[in-house]
Amino acid sequence: MTEGTRTSPGPLTFRLWAPDARTVELRLGADGATTVPMVRGDDGWWEVTTDPGDGRYAYSLDGGSPVPDPRSRWQPDGVHAPSALVDPAAFPWTDAGWRGVPLEDAVVYELHVGTFTPERTFDGVVAHLDHLVDLGVTVVELMPVAAFPGRHGWGYDGVAPYAVHAPYGGPAGLARLVDAAHAHGLAVWLDVVHNHLGPSGNYLGQVAPYFTDRHHTPWGAAVNLDGPGSDEVRAYLLDNVRLWLEDYHLDGLRLDAVHALHDERATHLLEEMAALADEIGERTGIPRTLVAESDRNDPATVTPRAPGGAGGLGLHGQWADDVHHALHVALTGEAQGYYADFADPQALPKVLGTTPFFHDGTYSTFRGRVHGRAVDPSTTPGRRFVASLQTHDQVGNRATGDRLGHGIPLGRAAAGAALLLTSPYTPMLFMGEEWGASTPWQYFTDHQEEWLAEAVRQGRQAEFAEHGWGAAVPDPQDEGTVTASTLRWEEVAREGHRELLAFYRQLIHLRRTVPALRSVGLGEVEVCRGPGAAVTVRRGDVRVVAVLGGGSRGGGRVEGELPEGAEVLARFGAVQLDGGRIVVGPDSVVVLGGCA
Repeated sequence: MTEGTRTSPGPLTFRLWAPDARTVELRLGADGATTVPMVRGDDGWWEVTTDPGDGRYAYSLDGGSPVPDPRSRWQPDGVHAPSALVDPAAFPWTDAGWRGVPLEDAVVYELHVGTFTPERTFDGVVAHLDHLVDLGVTVVELMPVAAFPGRHGWGYDGVAPYAVHAPYGGPAGLARLVDAAHAHGLAVWLDVVHNHLGPSGNYLGQVAPYFTDRHHTPWGAAVNLDGPGSDEVRAYLLDNVRLWLEDYHLDGLRLDAVHALHDERATHLLEEMAALADEIGERTGIPRTLVAESDRNDPATVTPRAPGGAGGLGLHGQWADDVHHALHVALTGEAQGYYADFADPQALPKVLGTTPFFHDGTYSTFRGRVHGRAVDPSTTPGRRFVASLQTHDQVGNRATGDRLGHGIPLGRAAAGAALLLTSPYTPMLFMGEEWGASTPWQYFTDHQEEWLAEAVRQGRQAEFAEHGWGAAVPDPQDEGTVTASTLRWEEVAREGHRELLAFYRQLIHLRRTVPALRSVGLGEVEVCRGPGAAVTVRRGDVRVVAVLGGGSRGGGRVEGELPEGAEVLARFGAVQLDGGRIVVGPDSVVVLGGCA
């Protein structure tokens, strides 16, 4: 992980799995001028031992154009150029005393390296770690950093799953960030995409049968997990998990859209990944956490493994989108598309009190079918579900990338934060949420092929035109789109922003220090939708009283007796105490402790 490519004083062995190739040549040097024939083994692996020269290399199959190494750790000149050797033992790690963050202590902060700071680099993130520590979060979740086309993008069109995006700082930059985060007491999770590759720079299918048309995904052919050659494909993905958790000292991975990993084997790939993460965690004494994004609403995803396949897949956590949807509808009143079902008055009480899955065997109008399975809180605790008010998906996939706080009053956003951060779930914030960032977070790309750039433009326009938003959709290829999506850190100290930030800090502190917010679990929480916009949550001796609106939304305030022994732990907005009575005004919230 040196700043430059690795050169070696002696020969190095190069290996490539290409079972269908007739000939394979190793091309050495940035210009590929040196050609070295490789020798095929019986297992479809080609091999040669030679001097690596300047550390740049590529492979030519059957006399074709050179392609990067499928296991390349670095593409310094982009995803179409030769790969660069990296020595993973070269980085001077200083985190030998790091012991990790267990899931029950996790407060997650999702960020995109390219828009978190104007520098758009890992080192830019390092400069703001003190802010995250002061906020009280314990886990930084990086959006994908695997190499993707161009300079900037979301990262979900990555094409080199082992390589670290060069404009962010490459392998050494990621290592510096993880090392610095551990020094600050912060764990680091990484969002990884194993279910597909992007359309530009996707060479894996040319090298070996990494994909199959036996199954399909929204992005095309599925990863080959159960057909001929799938043993090596599974090994490729498992080694990728090992790379991030061991070589980069990462504490966990968020696995993108695991429902698109079609696997008909008796032992699912996800179960193997979970077992690998557990083995690494046990061996190192540092917990390694795998969190799935799954559309199935199936608690088996996070049910522990058991001998003979009697248990679940054994992943440690999964995103709980239904919690987001119910909160979003309650806060904004939006009820179009997949939000429609969550306009049910019982949606919020259900997902905050008894289950993360509103659809747990119930009919989903958006899908046109019954969806999901019930969660048993006694065997699947709430902490296994990661809940949020905002995520990159839920903000960035809106036509103009508007954040939750852009459409509702500040006090209502604060009330949403209180409901989330006092819930029995593992909470996750999206960068800038904590101070009510004014910047949108929009969809942006930097494709070099004009046909692909135009296809993306037209696709986004068409996607939102039927909602009446077509003319307002920003151009993903415009440099101004990524600039507009970059956080403005000067806002942190401004009026309104600093008050919301202080409230977030206070809530996170309460989550860590108030016993009921640590011990009273899912299924033991009482949630009541009162008259108008009022919501009351009781979790042990903690009560949250929120008014999510007022005026035209009705139910402008809540007034009542202060519970015996109660004290105000946090408040935001119009909250008044008068003797033994409490009044919570429109778009305001109070958190009480010690309630009898």
